[in-house]
Amino acid sequence: MKRLENVEGRAIPLGLKNVDTDVIIPAHWLKTTSREGMGRGAFETLRADPDNLFDSAEYKGAPILIAGDNFGCGSSREHAAWAIGDLGIRVVIAPSYSDIFSGNAVKNGILPVVLPQAAIDRLMEVAKTDPVHVDLDTQTVTTPFQDRFTFEIDPFRKMCLLEGLDEISLTEKSDAAIAAYEQKLDADHPWLRPAA
Repeated sequence: MKRLENVEGRAIPLGLKNVDTDVIIPAHWLKTTSREGMGRGAFETLRADPDNLFDSAEYKGAPILIAGDNFGCGSSREHAAWAIGDLGIRVVIAPSYSDIFSGNAVKNGILPVVLPQAAIDRLMEVAKTDPVHVDLDTQTVTTPFQDRFTFEIDPFRKMCLLEGLDEISLTEKSDAAIAAYEQKLDADHPWLRPAA
């Protein structure tokens, strides 16, 4: 997983409430187990409109998405986080998320920032003309106009994003302890050893 500390750039001012995982990535895209290319299907129904924000010259490739309440509700498909990540979005800012989406986002290197609606409204306005800066280390979202919004994040999730650790790399960090445990288990209980 790619580390995430600072993300700066244009933010897509989507602002829609209750964007469910079927809007993020429609079900017919779920026939793959590969993350590559999922961005092509991200927000497919919204992108069918030729004037959509995602494909506009101003916002194409923007690393930040600003959304409304209850982002990522619906089914628990991890493909939603895959699609958003493949689209190039590293941070989603919204007043609230579904718990499953929030967890899937972090496990896939996407920071779900929770801010109050007043902050979302201000960021939606700024995003029309200027970049937004998100600093995970200081837990702040700032704008060129001296706006500064702080957000909370679980310390474990923060550490995983800052260090670029997914569940596999977290386990690998404990490789020496796991090997020591297995050696001790082998020595203390040799009858558990598989036959040669």
